[in-house]
Amino acid sequence: VASLIILHLSGATKKGTEKQTTSETQKSVQCGTWTKHADGGIFTSPNYPSKYPPDRECIYIIEAAPRQCIELYFDEKYSIEPSWECKFDHIEVRDGPFGFSPIIGRFCGQQNPPVIKSSGRFLWIKFFADGELESMGFSARYNFTP
Repeated sequence: VASLIILHLSGATKKGTEKQTTSETQKSVQCGTWTKHADGGIFTSPNYPSKYPPDRECIYIIEAAPRQCIELYFDEKYSIEPSWECKFDHIEVRDGPFGFSPIIGRFCGQQNPPVIKSSGRFLWIKFFADGELESMGFSARYNFTP
């Protein structure tokens, strides 16, 4: 599992980095993490709260300890390009460690997603931005429950 996740992460975090040119945008060229901090944590879209860059795909995988679940909360300052069925820029959340794990939801627009709870110890989150119409993005925090 770990090697598959790491292989997927390494391919997902490189896209769009060659387009970064100014010193202000260069400070956030990396996106996506595999996280297993015991106390929970926070992650954001690139450049948050400034506009996220175009042509970006970031995969965040959250791992809880055995026999724990994950609660994911999105900050109220949330803005991702709205589209029908969130076909363009979006956040996709899956209940497990893979891109083929059962989907919990796909989110975009101005209204932040509801609190998301995993059924097990992993959540797979993908942030995707196409080449047009960037917005502020998101900040998300997570914690663990038995």
